Amino acid sequence: MIAAFLNDIRDHDIIAPRRMAERLRVPVSQLARLARVNRNTMTARPESPAVQAKLGEIARIIAGAAQLTGDEGKAIIWFRHQPIPGFGKTAEELVEQGHGVLVIEDLERMTDGAYS
Repeated sequence: MIAAFLNDIRDHDIIAPRRMAERLRVPVSQLARLARVNRNTMTARPESPAVQAKLGEIARIIAGAAQLTGDEGKAIIWFRHQPIPGFGKTAEELVEQGHGVLVIEDLERMTDGAYS
């Protein structure tokens, strides 16, 4: 299931922005805003290290949430709509504000048995 998500968003060796946008059910322009990269760069140079790093962070968050929930769909709903206790914002909002690392750290704490 988690591997399916990661495989579905990849195009050979890179995370494909269009595929990730489809899985998250957002336009590519919104994914670019979320990833904090220029939409033109994202579509013209998806292999760029900056684009791949940002998309990789989002993929890691979704995969981590899917591991906890046992369901990719639930993980995406959580990412987009569920405020994280202690932050008062969704994972999507935190990522868009440049705080994806905080979300990853929170997911790691939950994986270790602590709850936000």
